[in-house]
Amino acid sequence: MNTHIKSVELAKAYRLLNHGPTVLVSAQYEHEENVMTAAWACALELVPAKVSVVLDKSTKTRKLVEKSGYFILQVPTLKQLKLVQQLGSISQFNDPEKLTHCHTSLFQFEGFDLPAVEGCAAWLICELIPEPHNQQAHDLFIAKVVAAYADDRVFRDGHWYYHEAPAEWKSLHHVAGGHYYTIGDAVDANILE
Repeated sequence: MNTHIKSVELAKAYRLLNHGPTVLVSAQYEHEENVMTAAWACALELVPAKVSVVLDKSTKTRKLVEKSGYFILQVPTLKQLKLVQQLGSISQFNDPEKLTHCHTSLFQFEGFDLPAVEGCAAWLICELIPEPHNQQAHDLFIAKVVAAYADDRVFRDGHWYYHEAPAEWKSLHHVAGGHYYTIGDAVDANILE
């Protein structure tokens, strides 16, 4: 495993999503696995750490999450832009070899039988909190974060260090129709007068 991947204290896990990045959602049930792109994911609670994500009924990843009860939210970076766009544009229902065709490199965190995408800046391993009404009516999934990790080249000591990292490490923020922004410049309200 990549030696730059470090465990993140669960009380600080919300910080991995607090800046509103586009995420990759991965899931597995038995021998089926998939990864999709999602723009609507956010931190929901600090302790215990919880998140929410919108997963459309038409997606294969949603079916896997519903069956397994687990998923991973990942924070991809600018260097993964093509992968992010492909994983969000191609349905595994239409292309069963989607992950191979998109050249998706996967690994697993010890103790979790879930596919994690290599090269991301952060990973939140999530256990689904079943809310059938929210899931059916709003496509909204709520989960408890059971483990969190980040690449220490861009996140350490509970803080993002985008201002020190090369542009390729910046998070992506989807606008619409394949258009994204990357995270911007750091500003500090504590030093304003």
